[in-house]
Formats: sequence, C-alpha cells, structure tokens
Amino acid sequence: MAACVGRTLFSGAVRRPRRLLPRVFPLVRLIPRDEQFFDMFAQIAQRITSSVTLLHEMFGAPERLTHYESAIKDVEHEADQLVQQVNTKIDTSFVTPLDREDIHLLATRLDNVVDLIDGTARRAVMFRITETRPAALKLTEVLVRAGKTIEEQVRDIKKPRAVVEYGRRIKQLEEEGDALYHAAVGELFDGRPDALEVIKWKELYDKLEEALDECEDVSNVLESIALKNS
Repeated sequence: MAACVGRTLFSGAVRRPRRLLPRVFPLVRLIPRDEQFFDMFAQIAQRITSSVTLLHEMFGAPERLTHYESAIKDVEHEADQLVQQVNTKIDTSFVTPLDREDIHLLATRLDNVVDLIDGTARRAVMFRITETRPAALKLTEVLVRAGKTIEEQVRDIKKPRAVVEYGRRIKQLEEEGDALYHAAVGELFDGRPDALEVIKWKELYDKLEEALDECEDVSNVLESIALKNS
C-alpha cells in the first residue's frame, strides 16, 4: 500500500509553472518619429510661391527691379535657413518619418527652385533691364502656377494618389513653359535684333525654363517619396 502511495506521489516530476517572457517590441516603435520635417517642407514650398510671385511682379514693373530683387533675396535667405534647419534635424533625430536621404534630397530640390528664381532676378538687375517682354510675363505666370501646385503637392505628401495627380499638372505646366520658351527665344531673332538684347533675354529665358524644369524634378521626388512610403 505504501509503495503504491509512493509511486503515486513521486512517480512523475513536479510541474513548475511556465514563466512567460515579456513581449519585446522594436525600440523604434516606442520612440515617436519627428513629424516637424513635413512642416519645414511646407515652409520651403511657400518660399517658392512667394519668390515666383515676386519675380512675376518684377517683370511687370521693370522700373522697380532693385526693390523686387531685394525682396526675392530675403525669401531666398529664408529658404536657405529652413534647409539648414532640416539638415540639423536630420542629424539630431533618432527616428525620421522618411529616409534621411529622401529628406535631404527633397529639401535641396525645393531650395534649388528658389535659388534659380533669385538668380533670375539678379541677372535682370545686372543686365539693366528697362523694358519687359510679354514672354517673360507669360513664363513667370506659368511658374507661379507651378509653385502653387508644388505647395499643394507637399501638403498632401502622405496621399500618394493626390501627389501623382499634382505631378501630372506639373508635367503639363512644364510642357506649356517649354512651348513658351521656344517661341520666346525665336522671337528674339525676328527682324534685325540688337545683339546685346538677344544675349540678355536669352539668358533670362534660359533661367526661367531651368526653374520650370527644377519644379518638375521636385515633383518627381515627391512622387517617389509618396509611393515609397504608401
């Protein structure tokens, strides 16, 4: 009887309760991503719209070239400071909402547009432009629309479908600008043109066309980022 009891009590190993290990979550999920980058992108995009609007007004009032050139330079400085803030935040943020390379690329591309607008204004002053040309007003008007579209595209960067649609608009504006550019350069050689005037305005038209091309580059970067992070 005792043997039976012993076998019953001690024949099997005592089961100890299983220890449940705590679930380990990735550290990056516990640290919030710095969303301020999107606000800074929006602020740089606003500088594009501001600078191209001033440039359009400048070509409409060539007697105030220095006033507008100075105003555009102020906007360009603001854009540079914002890009510097973006780069600093890249270095100090543990987790970023986008790839660091994409953040740097987008900020740089946005700033490039403002730089080109600033360069166009400075050339107009250096060339002592005293009269405007209708083509310059048409090209800068297209640039104003492109700037506003980029501003909207940046605002909706988290909406891939909207970003792609804005990209189509930018492409259409770039093509419209190309047509205006080719016509404008052709008109410079009508009749018996003044060689210096041809040189001046060809350089200005080149810069305006380059700014439109850069707007398309910005749009392409935005599309890539939006689709990559969708």
